[in-house]
Amino acid sequence: MQNRWSDEDAARAVESYGTEGIQEDLALRVYTTRLLGSEPRLVLHGGGNTSVKSRAVDLTGAELDVLFVKGSGWDMGTIEPPGLPAVQLEPLLALAAMESLTDEDMVNFQRRNLLDSTSPNPSVETLLHAWVPHKFIDHTHANGALVLTDQPDGEAVCRELYGERLAIVPYIMPGFDLAKACKAVADVHPEAEGLVLLKHGLFTFGATAREAYERMIDVVTLAEERIERGLGAPIVSAGWPAMAAPPEAIAPALRGLLANETDATEGRYERFVLDFRTHDAILDYVGAADIGTFSQVGTVTPDHAIRTKPLPVILPHPPVGDLEAWTAAAAESIAEYRKAYVEYFERHNPRYGGGKQMLDTSPRVMLVPGVGLFGAGNSAAAASAAADLAETTVEVIAAAHRMGGFESISEGDLFDIEYWSLEQAKLAGRKEGELARHVVAITGGAGAIGRSTAEAFRARGAEVALLDLGGKALDEASETIGAAAIACDVTDAPSVELALRTVARTFGGLDILVSNAGAAWQGGMADVDDELLRRSFELNFFGHQHAAKSAVGIMREQGTGGALLFNVSKQAVNPGPNFGPYGLPKAATLGLVRQYAIEHGRDGIRSNGVNADRIRSGILTDDMVSERADARGVSESDYMRGNLLGREVLASDVAEAFVALALARKTTGAILTVDGGNVAAALR
Repeated sequence: MQNRWSDEDAARAVESYGTEGIQEDLALRVYTTRLLGSEPRLVLHGGGNTSVKSRAVDLTGAELDVLFVKGSGWDMGTIEPPGLPAVQLEPLLALAAMESLTDEDMVNFQRRNLLDSTSPNPSVETLLHAWVPHKFIDHTHANGALVLTDQPDGEAVCRELYGERLAIVPYIMPGFDLAKACKAVADVHPEAEGLVLLKHGLFTFGATAREAYERMIDVVTLAEERIERGLGAPIVSAGWPAMAAPPEAIAPALRGLLANETDATEGRYERFVLDFRTHDAILDYVGAADIGTFSQVGTVTPDHAIRTKPLPVILPHPPVGDLEAWTAAAAESIAEYRKAYVEYFERHNPRYGGGKQMLDTSPRVMLVPGVGLFGAGNSAAAASAAADLAETTVEVIAAAHRMGGFESISEGDLFDIEYWSLEQAKLAGRKEGELARHVVAITGGAGAIGRSTAEAFRARGAEVALLDLGGKALDEASETIGAAAIACDVTDAPSVELALRTVARTFGGLDILVSNAGAAWQGGMADVDDELLRRSFELNFFGHQHAAKSAVGIMREQGTGGALLFNVSKQAVNPGPNFGPYGLPKAATLGLVRQYAIEHGRDGIRSNGVNADRIRSGILTDDMVSERADARGVSESDYMRGNLLGREVLASDVAEAFVALALARKTTGAILTVDGGNVAAALR
């Protein structure tokens, strides 16, 4: 494990934060917390915390002893001073005299003693940090430490390796009882540099930020060296061929199998976003002969169960070219997983007087021999987190088995973590956007309407992929909006198929297609060149057909319906002179909208269009606005507001129309006009 402490960087942190009025203790605490949090072999997705005991001034000017401790929801890799809220230390110390305390009372007490009531909740391990008498305290779930502590004889292995340097604490669920146990062990071992929490992780202490950090690096390095010395024979392969099927081929079907139908009559589903991972170590793991044994024991550290559930599902090896057979076999595996999950819940809920409400039964990690693994979540970020934790699990369990074996905490302990009241409260308070869990692909994504549409869908919680000809505009739109960027030429059917399968590889599938790409060619029909007309049809009609055809293929594989949304044009119903090369393919596209509605309504796929007019974009450029305004003898402003409402229609208005159609669950074959009022373009 590399020591990344830098005197220069530490000094810069103190100087930089000092200009913001942040004291040195807190500045250095932020600096080393970031060092720890940016190393995934130490910390992943909230799986650690840090603190420093210091002094702070309250609103009355009184100077108090405080504990700056990591707050809930902050990422250690990017943390800032507000992510380490100050809690009055003296009241926390007084709690050590109590025999018991509920989690809810503990959290409430900690919040009552914040210096700033707007701060995030202090870590659930705040009392542990307060009661252990050291200034700087670091806590990680280092992979190396987990390999050792997850051995069947993990305690003996750790005692042999660390001697008196680290004191050992048996597994106890985080909270008041763990804090009490750690205090007791630390009191008996005052010279210890830290603690080993069996099946959980490491704590290291220091009088300075550097000392605590470097001790963490040292003890993790010792663990890694011990693992290298103890490695035995590698995992035995079952002999599956690698990459039996590309992930984009099986992901949509898998995503459909994971979805939970919430209203059969309305065709509503609780969907999941997927994140695919593969490399040699993963393929060795998922292809192991005894994968059904060692992958079904539990998590490598308790808190993983909150994001990944206690166990993954093992799916069948996909035969090449037979998606239907694989889907049927995978459906059986997931059905068995769901049944086992219900039984697991029913075994342990009585311990809580039957008061727990069962979470959904969908797995969060899927292991596919010959392919890799998928993480699932309610967003791309959650799916990525599940996949990250699954990769860590692969590394830890594979190494643990080569050392002698892997042993997790008990099933009951896993249930206690997964159904922890504090975590359940977080879930209950979490509000999802109305299009959360949906995947949207937008062609012409780098243009004005495409970008506005992407922003509108992202604002509702959807995951978005922007498809356009590659270039700076696409990259900038992707970065600004937080969407995937995929280079694609919609006039080329294989390019479109590859792009939408890339969406499936990235997010697991596709729920909404916004077929938006287009360009306006002008000319009188008696004079227009056939080649130009064909070019317009390739983009303004066949571009829509290529995208819709590929999208429907993915949606049907998912089996959870979907929406096709087309950017048509008022030219389709109200053609203007010399705009035939543009209007004719758009008229054909209007027919395409309704044809898809007719043919795929029974698949739960809705097909609708938007007819917009006079939108500043790549089609209606500023030069074209000027030309048209001059031809009509009006100002540019009057030209753009030449509708019944007297208002200019913006790209964002078109975007909102697409969103409205995406949400209109019982509307298909419809055209929504967005033009401020143009009677001549009204459908009749």
